Amino acid sequence: MDPVSRILVQAAIWFRRPPSRAHVAVILVAVAAAFAVVGVERWLGWPGWARTDRSVVVIPR
Repeated sequence: MDPVSRILVQAAIWFRRPPSRAHVAVILVAVAAAFAVVGVERWLGWPGWARTDRSVVVIPR
């Protein structure tokens, strides 16, 4: 099932049987955290320790 159809099916399920307030709060917190991470990454840049550098290969012994 493609992502758009999956979202529409989930929306139909939620319309017929709405989630609890706690469930909605968890979803909103997760979406806000995702946007915060993306925003910080866009504003400050990606940290050097998290980058992959293909020119340096460290092989553990």
